[in-house]
Amino acid sequence: MITAQSRERIERFSLAAGAIVTRYSIVTLLLLFGAMKWTPAEAHGIESLIRHSPLWSWLYGPLGVQGTSIFFGVFEVAAAIAIALRPWLPLVSAAGSAFCIVMFLTTLSFLITTPGLIADPGAGFIMKDAVLLGGSVWTLGEALRAVRERRAGIR
Repeated sequence: MITAQSRERIERFSLAAGAIVTRYSIVTLLLLFGAMKWTPAEAHGIESLIRHSPLWSWLYGPLGVQGTSIFFGVFEVAAAIAIALRPWLPLVSAAGSAFCIVMFLTTLSFLITTPGLIADPGAGFIMKDAVLLGGSVWTLGEALRAVRERRAGIR
């Protein structure tokens, strides 16, 4: 039988470990996918998504296929770095998380703007952004709490 004290230890461990895993999984994925945006394969892989987006298709005029992909990669890597800075600069981390909320909402919009994507088995790749969106909302709130606690001298 699990004691109340054991349950409490498991709870504390799960909350602490879950915070680390959530934050740095988002960071890792953003770094990976952001770095991939510099490759021609990834640039062409996202082309149909961007071309059908009313928000982003205009980028192909001034930047071209590869330049547009790199544009997105720069922001993904910058957001990853910002979120990773949470232990030292929680306000910067909060800004990175807020940016990711907008970014993941944008990528989820591709499900609506890209013809046939919702029925495509590849849509699952975009659907992962729903989980990343939830994680970004959480990391934003957690980082803002850290800012408030630091200012109040709690931590």
